Amino acid sequence: MESQIRKQVLVTGGAGFVGSHLCERLLTDGHDVLCVDNFFTGTKDNILHLLDNPHFEIMRHDVTFPLYVEVDEIYNLACPASPIHYQHDPVQTTKTSVHGAINMLGLAKRLNAKIFQASTSEVYGDPKIHPQTEDYWGHVNPIGFRSCYDEGKRCAETLFFDYRRQHNLRIKVARIFNTYGPKMHPNDGRVVSNFIMQALQGLPITIYGDGSQSRSFCYVDDLIEVFVRLMASPDDFTGPVNTGNPGEFTIKELAEKIIDLTGSSSKLDYQRLPSDDPIQRQPDISLAREKLGWEPTIQLEEGLKKTIPYFDALLKA
Repeated sequence: MESQIRKQVLVTGGAGFVGSHLCERLLTDGHDVLCVDNFFTGTKDNILHLLDNPHFEIMRHDVTFPLYVEVDEIYNLACPASPIHYQHDPVQTTKTSVHGAINMLGLAKRLNAKIFQASTSEVYGDPKIHPQTEDYWGHVNPIGFRSCYDEGKRCAETLFFDYRRQHNLRIKVARIFNTYGPKMHPNDGRVVSNFIMQALQGLPITIYGDGSQSRSFCYVDDLIEVFVRLMASPDDFTGPVNTGNPGEFTIKELAEKIIDLTGSSSKLDYQRLPSDDPIQRQPDISLAREKLGWEPTIQLEEGLKKTIPYFDALLKA
């Protein structure tokens, strides 16, 4: 029976933070997993513990080039997702989102495979409505420092829906809001990893602006659960669907919570706010609740308690 339900699943960006957690979950669910990564931001350390699993395979490959493999399902997660990394080579970031989507969609079309796109809340830009619902078209600067990522992901969504309309491809699109957990890159500039690393070292905690801007933080296990549910949902439900935790915290509140949980002596250090940094970011997850029966179960304090030991171990290694 197992051989009939065991799927061959491709995960691009599978050695990254979210991708490595997804590979673990798919293996736990009894599937064969092909992890594809060019290791620009992903790392083998995230998947070392999977290498001895006979149902796990790893391939070094850049999705901006075509890929010829045989699989049943594709999760397209390949793309640097933090400003430090995606602004390092913005042209390559756009290529990864756009050419990567074209190549993976082409593969899915050839194989008649179901394909999942990891999109982002950044498609909403600096939103004029709050919280954001999936029918909101966004407020995005097309020529700013963040545009390579924001517009790249918007274009990828366009491609996914055009492939569905033109080729009847089975697609799923998830818009990911701020996610955190073990295996985050320690130097990726994201607020949770930044604050934890600074707090553990007793360094000043860098807050851009006055710290009143808000974010919603989803623990990675909750995110992976909604990915799997979305992929298993009926073909006529394509998304896009918001995936995130609607619990909203100011950046200052997050910093204070991390200082408390780490017992740190760190002080807050206020810096100038970067351009195009959204003031508010909160998902409306009504659609995910209705269609997928999903909502996050791990709240911020519990998730931080699961995450801090990972960074503590990195610093002590």
